[in-house]
Amino acid sequence: MKAAIDEKTARGILGSNVVGPGELGMIGAMEFAVGNNVPEIPYSIGELDAKREDYLLILGVSKFADGSPVTIRALRDIFGRNPDEKEPCFYNQDWYEKESFIDVPMKDGWYLIRKNVYEDSRGRQPSELSRRYEFPSAIRCVYSFYTAWLALGQKLWLHDFVWCSEKDHNGDRIYVGKYHDVDGINKNGFSIHRHLALRPCYACVD
Repeated sequence: MKAAIDEKTARGILGSNVVGPGELGMIGAMEFAVGNNVPEIPYSIGELDAKREDYLLILGVSKFADGSPVTIRALRDIFGRNPDEKEPCFYNQDWYEKESFIDVPMKDGWYLIRKNVYEDSRGRQPSELSRRYEFPSAIRCVYSFYTAWLALGQKLWLHDFVWCSEKDHNGDRIYVGKYHDVDGINKNGFSIHRHLALRPCYACVD
């Protein structure tokens, strides 16, 4: 069993790459039910040292101060879908409105998440990548994006999509991110998409 380390030690290793109780408490748009019983950090000094340049250590919180769950649906209601009104926000889309993954609560506890995509993973099928990497959940990605932006000023995956662990009701893989369109065609917004698999209903005419 690995020995847990305290927040002070973790900050000494990771520097500013930490979103803990203090940072969460300074986010005006959201009030989390952090409380006094902050979980232990489940990583060794060696693990944190190896990832100190490329990862953020974030405290996940499952509930807001009013007791309601921290979900994608709740975060979307807070941040909206119109960059002309406020940013950061979600991209204006509603295809996932009835999908179950947007109501899955964030889990309590510390976790590490990578700030930038692996370069050698670009353009690869998720079925291939899932044999090498453990994809984060959609709520973890969404939570990480907004807390990192608002607490640290870091904009994760600004021009990239990242694969998530969930699939929609059709079995299509969820992917999120790419807040800013470098071509300037689409408005800003954190996107949530699904990777459509080929099925018999996809065909052509002439």
